Amino acid sequence: MSYQFIKTEFQDGLGKIILNRPPLNILNIAMMEEINDVLRSLQDNKDLKLLLFAAEGKCFSAGVDVGEHMGDQAPKMIEVFHGMFRLMDSLGAPTAASVFSSCLGGGCELAIFCDVVIAAVNAKFGQPEIQVGVFPPIAAQLMPRIMGRKAAMDLILTGRIVSAEEALGMGLVNKVVPPDELESATQDFVKPYLKLSAEVLRLTKKAIMKGLRDDLEPSLKVIEDIYLNELMKTADANEGLKAFLEKRKPEWKNQ
Repeated sequence: MSYQFIKTEFQDGLGKIILNRPPLNILNIAMMEEINDVLRSLQDNKDLKLLLFAAEGKCFSAGVDVGEHMGDQAPKMIEVFHGMFRLMDSLGAPTAASVFSSCLGGGCELAIFCDVVIAAVNAKFGQPEIQVGVFPPIAAQLMPRIMGRKAAMDLILTGRIVSAEEALGMGLVNKVVPPDELESATQDFVKPYLKLSAEVLRLTKKAIMKGLRDDLEPSLKVIEDIYLNELMKTADANEGLKAFLEKRKPEWKNQ
């Protein structure tokens, strides 16, 4: 099936979802619905050994469409955006991301939610949402579990951007390679998975996740409630998003 904003491939146990909304692969609702459609179609695919997220264009993804965070669209945006992670969580198969250049906001959350990440040395990671008056729900759930509370607090509360090398040191990335080697290095990176049993991979991933006793759903529901029913009702959240769209500095009221 062909899509407007993504490309898909499936061969020899490797599934690919390639972000293709130039130039910056901004994740709007329509694009995320396409991703979710593919994820749903893969749920019962017993031959899937690894799902790889990659991208075309200038960068992996500069984030979620800020305009769709606002007003009546916010609940729909959260539903569709978080739907990606719920479907990835229920997929069972290992997931990977191949990242270059900007990997920010919702794009960063998509990449680091994957089980393994390979990045070009020019990649930069970050959750700048706090600077426009909101916070990243998936990162709030995930980052403390990946990199520890203090490092996660630093990145999420400041919104600062880190290099691929710093992300590697933090445990957000598995491997960093030169930009011109990313495609070939990614192929080499995923080869070991494709030699194994899809069912054994699924059960092994399940065992690792259950061993952590860290289910996504209970914590994500609490975070969603704070986001939609507390944060999005504040003056500052709406001011920050509006200021971003109007290309001006926000005027915080601290309320």
